[in-house]
Amino acid sequence: MSWISEGELSMLERFCASVLKAGPMPTHVAFIMDGNRRYAQKHNVKKLEGHTQGFAKLAQVTLQWCLSLGIREVTVYAFSIENFKRSKEEVDGLMELARQKFIRLLEEQDNLEKHGVCVRVLGNLTLLPLDIQKLIARVVLATKQYNKCFLNICFAYTSRDEISSAVKEVAWGVEQGLLQPSDVSESLLDKCLYTCKSPHPDILIRTSGEIRLSDFLLWQTSHSCLVFQPVLWPEYNFWNLWDAVLQYQMNHRSLQKAKDLYQEERKWQQLENDKMYVTEKLKQEGCASPGDPQRRRELLQECKAQREERIQDFLQAMEKKRMDFLVKLSMVSA
Repeated sequence: MSWISEGELSMLERFCASVLKAGPMPTHVAFIMDGNRRYAQKHNVKKLEGHTQGFAKLAQVTLQWCLSLGIREVTVYAFSIENFKRSKEEVDGLMELARQKFIRLLEEQDNLEKHGVCVRVLGNLTLLPLDIQKLIARVVLATKQYNKCFLNICFAYTSRDEISSAVKEVAWGVEQGLLQPSDVSESLLDKCLYTCKSPHPDILIRTSGEIRLSDFLLWQTSHSCLVFQPVLWPEYNFWNLWDAVLQYQMNHRSLQKAKDLYQEERKWQQLENDKMYVTEKLKQEGCASPGDPQRRRELLQECKAQREERIQDFLQAMEKKRMDFLVKLSMVSA
């Protein structure tokens, strides 16, 4: 089955979508697609068939329902690093299913271009079989210029691994002389995550009735609307998504207030760090009065400009390193 699913909403669905869009709408929704194995058990089929139905549902949710609601970005938890602990039969089956789906994506370049779908695969790709790494690299590189909608597939992913990777990226930047230790901040780590090209999700939805995040987007969802729904993922429907968006709208004001306060706190903290830097700089100069407001303003501006330039150079170098990794993978012999 194609990942590029098209179809029209019913008249009732279109009407309810238009009503919903009169309120504040999310632009980015994340899904923990849980319940595939229980779906298989419920319908007395093999586990792999449950996962296959789950992949099919992903296409419908992203390109039919989400786009109809104006949701341009979707992030899904497709395979956790913890899933490698499952039985060899199930893991091998999931790898084969992923292999088939990434091959199909490569075969659907016209549809991807038509819809402007940018596919990103986020996770520790080195844990995957080499041929799947190569397929992922080819898909990501082939769609990286598209910008109508974004599908982020978290594969071989956990949030703890992502945060560890971000810390290693910053350490690499310091070792390379691109950053100074004083540049390290929460904001910088945010820019080093696998998800650095995406805004944080407005909504995180977990299906199957489980009420936990399972190490998914822990950093990014601190101000997201968390929605836990009892439906099994392969049975997810438009009305489940409609209900999740409605819950977001009901809580939008408090969520936005929390985000605004957090941003102000982060700006204040950065300013305090800059002031400390300026105080130390004035002490080193000796000849300047620590209380000279003009000199302080000059140093603050200089500090900010130099830090932003260093960070920009570092981020460009990091992005080049990541792209070079994908390019090399795409050229690996089969």
